[in-house]
Amino acid sequence: MTGAPEFSRPRRLDTIGEGSVTVRIEADGNERCKLAGRFGLRSLDRLEADYTLRRDAAGILAKGTMQADVVQSCIATGDAVPARIVEPFDIRFLPEAEGDLTDEVELDDGDLDTMFYSGAAIDLGEATAETLSLALDPYPRAAGAEAALRQAGVKTEDEAKPTGALAGLKNLLERKGG
Repeated sequence: MTGAPEFSRPRRLDTIGEGSVTVRIEADGNERCKLAGRFGLRSLDRLEADYTLRRDAAGILAKGTMQADVVQSCIATGDAVPARIVEPFDIRFLPEAEGDLTDEVELDDGDLDTMFYSGAAIDLGEATAETLSLALDPYPRAAGAEAALRQAGVKTEDEAKPTGALAGLKNLLERKGG
């Protein structure tokens, strides 16, 4: 992403004390419209998140829930596909490494939801927007999608299975484990 985020809610680090602090954020109509454009949505009717923030030795831990009401376009028909999304999250905010940017950062399975920040604040709005982007259905389908796909000649997974020599090769590979 380039430029300023469409939905920015900076939270200064010095407002997060020793205990935990709770924060609720909500996108306004203009922000939702811009985010809908960014994510290719027909509309984004609601976007809000509840955060519980606390410090740890490495950075800031954010735990909470993002809620959104979205309308996507069906991949087969283009029809509207409304959805209510309720997505719990655990995010670790870490300071960006200074200096040589060619160094790799090692992340393990427990650090998959990691966001980096620079300066004296974390951006809860952008974290919420990224959580939304990961929660969206990549292949939204309306009620008539299957019929439209069949009419267009798209085969189901069972219909597209290889036959003949290719099926034999596939079976041989599956028996050998790979």
